[in-house]
Amino acid sequence: MAALPRSARFGRIVRNPRVCGGEPTVAGTRVPVRCIVVEYQLYGNVEEVQRAYPHLDITAIHEALAFYEAHREEIDRLIQENEEFANSAD
Repeated sequence: MAALPRSARFGRIVRNPRVCGGEPTVAGTRVPVRCIVVEYQLYGNVEEVQRAYPHLDITAIHEALAFYEAHREEIDRLIQENEEFANSAD
C-alpha cells in the first residue's frame, strides 16, 4: 500500500500504514513525529534533537514540531500510548 498523500503545509511528514503503524513520520525515514517531540521536550532545542537523529536536517525537525503544534492532541495521545506500552513491557 502506498503512503497517503502529503499536505502542502507539512510536505515532509507522511503517514504510511506499513511504517510505524501509520503514525506520522518524517518522509524517507522511520522516525515518528512523536519521537522528535519527546526529544525536543527533553532537551529544549533542535540542535540536540539533531544530535539524536543526525540523519534529519533542521528543516525536517522544525516541520515535525510544527506538525505537532497543528496536531497536538493526536501526537500527545501517541506519546502516551507509547509510554504505557513501554511501561507494561517492564
